[in-house]
Parts: sequence; structure tokens; C-alpha cells
Amino acid sequence: MDAVPAALRAEFGRRAFLRACALDVQVRKPGNVSVASPGHGMRAWHFKASAAAAAGPISSAGAPVGERIEVAVRATWQAARCNTNLGIVLLCAPLLAAYERSGGTGGVEALRAAVREVLESLTVHDARAAYRAIALARPGGLGRAPEQDVAEAPTVNLREAMALAADRDRIAFQYLHAYPDVFDLGLPAFLAARDGGAARAMQAAFLEFVAALPDSHIVRKHGDAVAQCVIVEALPWRTRSQRGELLDQDPGFARWDEDLKARGLNPGTSADLSVAVALAAALAQPQQATAGAPPRFY
Repeated sequence: MDAVPAALRAEFGRRAFLRACALDVQVRKPGNVSVASPGHGMRAWHFKASAAAAAGPISSAGAPVGERIEVAVRATWQAARCNTNLGIVLLCAPLLAAYERSGGTGGVEALRAAVREVLESLTVHDARAAYRAIALARPGGLGRAPEQDVAEAPTVNLREAMALAADRDRIAFQYLHAYPDVFDLGLPAFLAARDGGAARAMQAAFLEFVAALPDSHIVRKHGDAVAQCVIVEALPWRTRSQRGELLDQDPGFARWDEDLKARGLNPGTSADLSVAVALAAALAQPQQATAGAPPRFY
């Protein structure tokens, strides 16, 4: 199969990123901001503006991963003035670079192989650019690290820097292990639910993550015990989602969403991973994506 021209790959990647971010706020994901439910001092428009600002830089043809991250986060900050999408950008930049590297063809396994190649080729310049982006975004609960702290210029490449945090941060874990949560956990759930529509697929992926993994964002801010409690709360909803039930029709689902927000609990890492899954699904199976239609924010 012939490779897709670079300019077309970049444009498809931009549109796929916008659609994944649109799904992020279209569907109710308990504890996260959505069109149906603001939270944590943010509303859906913050995320819409962030996605629109970041889409061009993060999909820029030929750009190194670190540059994609830094320019996208700077554009986001100018648009929203808050950290809405640092995790999304950190996860999606290597995926879009991998799609470009793979030639835009070959399916899930080709994309996964290209992700591994991209991660293995990361440089110290990528790390320095990503550190500048993280410093600008100022994510909550980050704390200090004994080695290669984000307050200082790194001296190792970006994958090596992420490896130092992989035991406490699930986004860093993806960099070290070549995105196993995206490809082995979230993507199967997304694809299995996609016949019910992209929104339900996104919700299924989110529930898979929040019911299976202690959310890194919750752990950083509230501790592992609280994160484990959220897993227990999520398990029955994941089961119902796997059975194909329409959870948005159950008032209890909305109540759980509001209760998490009232407790200040935001499964933000699970949401970020879900956006990466939606993007990976589009990049790996572009024939299933509506590439010709302009992206919509709902």
C-alpha cells in the first residue's frame, strides 16, 4: 500500500486530533469536564479552545515530538489560560509522529511499531522542550523529583526522563513501555463499543481505564487509597457499559459524576488516555474515520 503524502497525513492527523478532543467533552466521563457538566473550575469551552489551538502544532509535519509538545502547550495556554490538555498533548504527540513515520498505512500493528520507533528516537532536545511545556502548564500535584526534576533542564532524552516517573505516572509509563494501556486496554474497549457510536466508544474506553488502573492524577493529589476507592465505584459502571447499556440514560451515572466533582476527584489521566485511544483508533483505521467532514465540537 502506497504511503499517504506528508501534507495529507498532517491534515488527517490534525482532524483526527480534533475529533478525539471533541469526543472528550461530548461524552459524560464521571469526574471530568463535559458539555453536560463543568467541574474543577473549568468548562467545556476551555477544552474546545485548547484543542483548536493545539491541533496545528501537534500535527505539524516533520516536527520533533518535543517541539510538537511545547508549541501545542504554549498555544493552549494562550487560548485557555489554564492547563486543560497537557496529558493529552504528551500522549498524542508521539502518536501523530508515529502516524507520519508509518506512512499513514498499515493498521494497528504498524502504528504500534512506529510508536515504539518514535519513542526510541527521542532526544535530550525533546526532553528540554517537553520540560518547558510542563513548567508552563504547571500541572497540579506534580511535586519534586530527586532526578531530572522538571524545574531544571534535563540531561537525558525524553524517554529516559519519563522512565524515572513511570512508577508513579501513567503517562510516563506509556513512554517507557510503548503505550500498552492504549493498545492493549483502551483500544479493544473502544473498538468493541464503536458500533454504538463514537461517543459510547469513548465512554467505554474511559470506564475501562478508570475501573482498571489507579488514576495517576487522583493518586498525586489525594493518594492511592482514594484512587482505589474510585476503581471500586467504577467497576459496576464498566460492567454495564460492556453489556451495551446506555449509561447516560441512568440518573445515577450523572450523580456519580457530580459526586466525584464535589469530592474534588478528577480521573484526568484516564480521560487523557481515552483521548489517545480515540486518536489511535482513527490513525490506525482511517477508513473508519470521517476524514472528509469538518470536525465538530458538541
